[in-house]
Amino acid sequence: MANTNKSRNVIAIVTMIFLFGMIAFVTNLAAPVGNIWKQQPGIEGSNTLGMMGNMMNFLAYLFMGIPAGKLLTRKGSKTTVLIAIAVGFAGVLIQLLSGIVGVGSTIAGIPANFYIYLFGAFVSGFSVCMLNTVVNPMLTVLGGEKRGNQYIQIGGTFNSLTGTLTPILVGSLIGQITKDTFISDVYPVLYIAMAVFAVAFIILSFIPIEDPEEMKATAEKVTSPWKFRHFVLGAISIFIYVGVEVGIPGTLNFFLSDVTGKGGQLDPATATAIAGFVAGTYWFFMFIGRTVSSFISSKVSSRTQLVVTTIVAMALVICAIFAPVTSKATMPVFTGSSFAMAQVPVSALLLVCCGLCTSVMWGAIFNLAVKDLGKSTALASGIFMTMVVGGGILPLIQNAIADASSYMASYWIIFAGLAFMCWYALMGSKPSKNA
Repeated sequence: MANTNKSRNVIAIVTMIFLFGMIAFVTNLAAPVGNIWKQQPGIEGSNTLGMMGNMMNFLAYLFMGIPAGKLLTRKGSKTTVLIAIAVGFAGVLIQLLSGIVGVGSTIAGIPANFYIYLFGAFVSGFSVCMLNTVVNPMLTVLGGEKRGNQYIQIGGTFNSLTGTLTPILVGSLIGQITKDTFISDVYPVLYIAMAVFAVAFIILSFIPIEDPEEMKATAEKVTSPWKFRHFVLGAISIFIYVGVEVGIPGTLNFFLSDVTGKGGQLDPATATAIAGFVAGTYWFFMFIGRTVSSFISSKVSSRTQLVVTTIVAMALVICAIFAPVTSKATMPVFTGSSFAMAQVPVSALLLVCCGLCTSVMWGAIFNLAVKDLGKSTALASGIFMTMVVGGGILPLIQNAIADASSYMASYWIIFAGLAFMCWYALMGSKPSKNA
């Protein structure tokens, strides 16, 4: 019996890690595709509107987070995962249709098919929200206090790997962005996403996934997570963290691909491809950070990891804000056709290095916030997913600041978010009831 339970746990863990990768693949389409929409007539150059796809993707969490937690509690992980995958397929399909339906017409001066794209991003957000709701508590509970964060970090490495490849792939497909560049230019990426969803649905239909006993509970038996102060503050930290994690590379992508005086002063012919590669490097650094964390998380506490990484990240962001755009550094990049050494702003390299720090923050915050919640963990995960809407709201605010002032000035909102998470690690994460 013990061997049977162990093998089932292994299957569940491997499945959850695979789903982590799917989450990043779908989510990370938003920022590079937003570069295309930025240049369309009626939108020209607006970073705020360019970030709206990302906003809609994360806005879905606000509506689906708590229902996803209840669905997980009542129907279990496998049913929730299969529903999420089916919804994800539909979301990507709608985004694909935005290159066909409504092309050439406008609503309030904005391309009509842009609204179709935003709806597709919103539906995709439902999918990744449900997947996140399943993945995090499953890995936390299966790993226990010592290995829960470690399992999340291992899953995060696969998440970061797919997150690395997505902006690089989209950037290389697009090439130089003009008003004649359309979403149909990235159809190959959307086809891949739909194929992955379809294959995953078929395979997972035959894989046995059983929830751990700690996650099996009825609503009557579950204490509200809102009664725990450290969870409430953790939920706020997750809201801020996702905004920080997405805002750093998303705004960086816009900054480097902007060929006006506000941008990174790169060659217009290769700016988009280089921007996608540099943003992808951020996610690659997250991959490295999560890989390292997966080895040390059973020995180094979540609190220690969060304190150290937030302090280092604050230092990097401050240096990036004050570094002149004219200060350049050389790094290897993919220009769309080949690898080459290119000059990029020093501030870009500093922000890319933040990926090493942000890589461990999600798992650390989640692990600290659900400590001692017991059977409230599934509902807590649903609430956490609602807070992920921060990944849409904070980057939108950040890019509104970039439109009104400068790209680097917008990173003050990132600095403030890191400061709050540092406080949470030091003070706010101590378990106590009665928020």
